[in-house]
Amino acid sequence: MNIGIFDSGIGGMTLLHQAMLMMPREKFIFYADTDHVPYGTKSREQVISYVDAVIRFMAEQDCKAVVIACNTATAVAAEQMRAKYADLPIIGIEPAVKPAVEESDGKRVMVVATPLTVHEKKLQNLVERVDDAHLVDLLELPRLVEFAERGEFVSDEVTRYLKNKLSAYPLEKYGELVLGCTHFNFFKDTFQKLMPSGTHMIDGSQGTVRQLMRILEAKGALADKEGNMCRDWERNKNDICVRYFVSGREILDADRLNMFNDLHQRLEKMRCL
Repeated sequence: MNIGIFDSGIGGMTLLHQAMLMMPREKFIFYADTDHVPYGTKSREQVISYVDAVIRFMAEQDCKAVVIACNTATAVAAEQMRAKYADLPIIGIEPAVKPAVEESDGKRVMVVATPLTVHEKKLQNLVERVDDAHLVDLLELPRLVEFAERGEFVSDEVTRYLKNKLSAYPLEKYGELVLGCTHFNFFKDTFQKLMPSGTHMIDGSQGTVRQLMRILEAKGALADKEGNMCRDWERNKNDICVRYFVSGREILDADRLNMFNDLHQRLEKMRCL
């Protein structure tokens, strides 16, 4: 059986990459809903309908669990999908606000996300629950999704955009940067240059994969109970089974598969920062 991982676009590759490292003996289906990217600027009703269609597709592909690798989709649709597909474990990602606040040591915490994630009650309730000292600021960065989808990860335009968006904040007061959209992991090197030295960048990918592993193990459905991590990405990447889909269409041609490989290379570089 497969593990389905999906996002509105390539952002979910962040979580897929982490899952491939932590669960190398599993079989994965990755689904990028590029026909409808970005989710973060759509209405709630639209996002719910997109997520419903993808999960229905994953169920038809013999998936033993589905991971919503999109903070926006998780915030908007996860609860409804769990109720509708009660027999299928559905795991959602959310911004890693709690660990960031716990590790902040009194410094401020910046959470960057899409507009819909920022304005959803789910994130606002999470911040209210864990941010007793009122350290958290939320910042919308919608254009980063656009940059990522066209493969523009390092450029003067990306730097100018982030500099402009961050300019209103006293950055020297921040110790934690929460990447609240999976697309944003592709830009860690630029964030690193713009944020104060020593700023800790955190996202929810690793915690989400751990939760996925716990759920599968409890069901007796985890392929590798030891959870042996793939220590050498370059050596082992071709032994991990993944099928890639774009809005329901399987990617089989070599050039497009090489594009996904290039994205993994980028993510591995960002992971090692």
